Amino acid sequence: MSAKQLKEFELKEVAKHNKEGDLWIVVDSRVYDLTKFADMHPGGAAVLYVEGIAGKDATRAFFGLHRQEVLHRPQYARLQIGTLAGEKPLVNPPTPGEVSDVPYAEPTWLVKGFKSPYYKVSHRRFHTAMRAFIDEVVLPDATRCEENGKRISQDVVDKLCEANILAMRLGPGKHLKGRTLLGGVVTPEEFDCFHELIIHQEIARCGTRGYMDGFLAGGAIGIPPVLNYGSPELQAQVIPELLSGKKFIALAISEAFAGSDVAGLQTEARREGDEWVISGTKKWITNGTFADYFTVAARSPEGYVAILVPRSEELSTKAIKTSYSPTAGTAFVTFDKARAPVANTLGKVGQGMNIILSNFNHERWFIMAMSLSTQRLIVKECLLWANQRQIFGKTLASQAVVRSKLAAMISRVESAQAWLENITYQMDHMSYAEMSDKLAGTIALCKQFITQTGRATAQDATQVFGGRGITKTGMGRLIENYQRTVAFDAILGGAEDVMGDLGVRQALKRMPKNARL
Repeated sequence: MSAKQLKEFELKEVAKHNKEGDLWIVVDSRVYDLTKFADMHPGGAAVLYVEGIAGKDATRAFFGLHRQEVLHRPQYARLQIGTLAGEKPLVNPPTPGEVSDVPYAEPTWLVKGFKSPYYKVSHRRFHTAMRAFIDEVVLPDATRCEENGKRISQDVVDKLCEANILAMRLGPGKHLKGRTLLGGVVTPEEFDCFHELIIHQEIARCGTRGYMDGFLAGGAIGIPPVLNYGSPELQAQVIPELLSGKKFIALAISEAFAGSDVAGLQTEARREGDEWVISGTKKWITNGTFADYFTVAARSPEGYVAILVPRSEELSTKAIKTSYSPTAGTAFVTFDKARAPVANTLGKVGQGMNIILSNFNHERWFIMAMSLSTQRLIVKECLLWANQRQIFGKTLASQAVVRSKLAAMISRVESAQAWLENITYQMDHMSYAEMSDKLAGTIALCKQFITQTGRATAQDATQVFGGRGITKTGMGRLIENYQRTVAFDAILGGAEDVMGDLGVRQALKRMPKNARL
């Protein structure tokens, strides 16, 4: 009997099991006995007994309703009783670290046959290790925490700090000296802004927006002012415990009184001997609910000041309910005459505003890096869904209106990636002072562009997925999470409209005095 004849024989055998109390189906060449499972089916047993499902090859119907990961869950995988003769499953679980072959699912530099002037062998080596780390260590925790709202697991914190990922999220610099980066795949001397870009974009591929901020984003934005402006003694005291994951930090700038208007801060700091006494409130503080230290901007009689304030009885935090997961630790922070040593002053008194503003460039850069990566993930989801979803007897992709939406999504992520990589290249070839001077406006405009395109992509993706795009579980869960949380990127680090205005004002400041039409 040939393989073809044997397959036909087996399909006839499967067809005999097509009724209540005796139910088999085929999905992607795998044969499943659903007899005992039918009554536990989330959609009800009746769904399984319809013509075209019971006793049949139900591959098309299955992938029209379920993500492929369902097949590999232990409770469902055990229902498999065999495989059709001569057949091999086409859909298998992704290997940790692998690059997707779906068009536009990856930035061009990762696509076979394409080249990039920005990425070297060390970047490719680093990317492979970073993606495997995210897939194996981070993604399971991200999925759980996004659902239950608990903060990042300490076990994951320990592993990411052992790999020095938090240290690398601060960018290249002296803080990396002597550290083993991600198991040694790159040296501190090799590490540049493109390596850091890879970290941010790989984290975002989890598609869990609250967890992205819960992934110690407070450290990524709260530690740099300490590294750049703290005294050597202060750095020696707090940096090791922060970069080892033993303690946590948050950046406390925004207030209910002043969001993007940083100059409107009301929190006050007054000196009493060798201490600062801080009074006021901060709002929307990422990681604030579990932070041990707060990098605080406040008013003082001598001008704005930046201070590292430790948690105490006089410093309280309260969780803020937002539209994304509590795993981010978003907090309302109250300083009721909280005290901090004058030695915890960052930079000079009166220069606090400059310190905070210079810190925004890096924060905005990695926000847009993560935002764009998530947007690309949504493009991948939409391409897969449009290619497999059957409607009106054809795939979604056969509809011109759907292809038009896909074209717009693809164009947005590809153009934004090119702009982002150009900025990253400039960062690698500028000093910290030059970046503050030359890139503030460009970064602001790019952030505005990426967050605007993100919302457009969220709207298009929701239409492509229909009801599944507004359902928290199942096929459209990543789309639902994205359309619900995409606005965070347009707010955090500076509101979208403020970014656009900043970018134009920076351009106008550089207008040549002799330029005329």
